[in-house]
Amino acid sequence: MAKSKTTFFCQNCGAQSPKWIGRCPSCNEWNTYVEEVVQKEKSTAGGIKSGTQRAAKPQLVSEISLVNENRIVIPDKELNRVLGGGIVAGSLILFGGEPGIGKSTLMLQFALSAKRNKVIYVSGEESEQQIKMRAKRIGDENSNCYILAETSLQNIFQQIEALEPNLVIIDSIQTLYTNEIESSPGSVSQVRECTAELLRYAKESGTPVFLIGHITKDGSIAGPKVLEHMVDTVLQFEGDRNHVYRLLRTTKNRFGSTNELGIYEMQGSGLRQVTNPSEILITQRTEPVSGIAISATMEGARPMLLEIQALVSSAVYGTPQRSSTGFDLRRLAMLLAVLEKRCGFRLGAKDVFLNIAGGIKVEDPANDLAVACAVLSSAEDIPINQKIAFAAEVGLSGEIRPVSRIDQRISEAEKLGMEQIFISAYNQKGLDAKLYGIKIVSFTKIEDVFRMLFA
Repeated sequence: MAKSKTTFFCQNCGAQSPKWIGRCPSCNEWNTYVEEVVQKEKSTAGGIKSGTQRAAKPQLVSEISLVNENRIVIPDKELNRVLGGGIVAGSLILFGGEPGIGKSTLMLQFALSAKRNKVIYVSGEESEQQIKMRAKRIGDENSNCYILAETSLQNIFQQIEALEPNLVIIDSIQTLYTNEIESSPGSVSQVRECTAELLRYAKESGTPVFLIGHITKDGSIAGPKVLEHMVDTVLQFEGDRNHVYRLLRTTKNRFGSTNELGIYEMQGSGLRQVTNPSEILITQRTEPVSGIAISATMEGARPMLLEIQALVSSAVYGTPQRSSTGFDLRRLAMLLAVLEKRCGFRLGAKDVFLNIAGGIKVEDPANDLAVACAVLSSAEDIPINQKIAFAAEVGLSGEIRPVSRIDQRISEAEKLGMEQIFISAYNQKGLDAKLYGIKIVSFTKIEDVFRMLFA
């Protein structure tokens, strides 16, 4: 019997070492190396039956024929948008998110709604009865959706070969194991080997495969970093548990944009698609309130309006507090410094709290002007007209800088009943104000904006 070969793997980044070391030289994490058996044994069972292996030959780029791949369009419009217009045949998609955020619910809901395709949902975490209970709660039935509770990759391939499905969903990749690797499920070598087998199956058969993945405490996908390099698309499902909204973002996509965003609302009967998030994220108030500003932002190719809330109060303790939810805290500190230096507002001795309504996290610099106006509205206790939207970036010199896709932002503000939108004067080039029913007000300096709002 051959002696088993072992090596040490970093459980954080997947780096390997012939001996145990305390600190990983790749990711600088401590006590992450674990000994695993890597000696493979020849397996006669399992795997997929592939045809005769032939050596690939190099071809000129001009000689390669381009074939337009027909994407699988599914009823879930939000998932279609995030994937770039549908599912590409033979693609491997990694779907990650925090525990309890709704990954399994969304994937089961997707499997039940794809009635034109034969789907197999493989679960290594739940039994068939538990999945049936969730399917009954969702309230959707699909005669082409098959459930398999299995963790052995060889057994899974046998069932897939007999069923020949159009879509495969694995829940989750950390629970699978293969007999060719003598280590526990969830280890670096098991996750890498199982993903490689599923990748080979997807490319040879042309069947799309969804992998649900766990994440670590710092928000990254659990397992080796090479896992994200192997797959074609990486989807991140995020959201605040105290809010009902869930965001589906693309961090990697070989077949589409990586800036798309899908929004869902968590309900008792499953996840509901939010087709117009602007109407939900903006609170309809009967009386004006200070510290509220409406920002016209972009998430990928989707324009939306956000409600930015600010609270400025006198500091009770010696050191003023700066707190931000959904907005970069360092950028907030920069905007406060600009307001104090360029505009003369004394905010250094006051507490400043900022919140993006609805639990949304934003990174668009076009929210700068709305944040600054919301802060000053709360500091001066003067409400801003609810029919005014903002879409501009603020520079360190106090200038109002232009932003991209200003026409889509203006159209979204007009559609939701806004009467005015404040933009940068540098965005006026090539913009025809006569095409819009909303008043477009442009500025070059932040002082002019405050003079118009709070004079």
